[in-house]
Amino acid sequence: MILKTRDKLIEVARQLFANKGVEKTTMNDIAEASDKGRRTIYTYFKNKREIYRAVVDKESMQMLSRLHELSCRQLSPENKLISFIFLRFDAVKEIVMRNGSLRASFFRDVRAVDRVRRITAEEESKILARILQEGVDKGVFKIKHVDETAKVMILSLQGLDVPFIRNNFEDFGIERLRLREYIRNFILYGISAENAPRREINSLSNQLKI
Repeated sequence: MILKTRDKLIEVARQLFANKGVEKTTMNDIAEASDKGRRTIYTYFKNKREIYRAVVDKESMQMLSRLHELSCRQLSPENKLISFIFLRFDAVKEIVMRNGSLRASFFRDVRAVDRVRRITAEEESKILARILQEGVDKGVFKIKHVDETAKVMILSLQGLDVPFIRNNFEDFGIERLRLREYIRNFILYGISAENAPRREINSLSNQLKI
């Protein structure tokens, strides 16, 4: 019963935040919309900001659940990796577009966005690392440092969140319908020619201390 009441308050608050924004939503609004008294709300949450964090936390956990489910599917490592990337993009976009205040802060307040991202980034990296390791084990991927590569990839994907949400890739001359193809080719095949002299690549790596 306790969890059911708490979940109801979170869902009611999510809908109010999406429609009115966090700043314009009051504790009274949440109480009235949930058919609960203010005293009941304060039993579960100290203030409105705590409710807002619970809303974002819940949606973030739902995204992670979807990513985890994908990582367990019977797909080739290549398809699983690309599906992970675009499922993540779509999930982040859904969370942002459903939440009015988060949508505003996503494009205005970098610190607020980073706080949201930190909720999921570590777990996203772990899920992605499992996919990459599966590819390594099957001889599909050649990755020396799997965990570190997963973390760098998540950070790189975060840099594409805003243009994906805004759908403004075409402003950069990139056809959205071909975005999956471009990312797939870059991730899976890289930019080095297959027959590039390894001596030159190794020399550059040494200079950069990679």
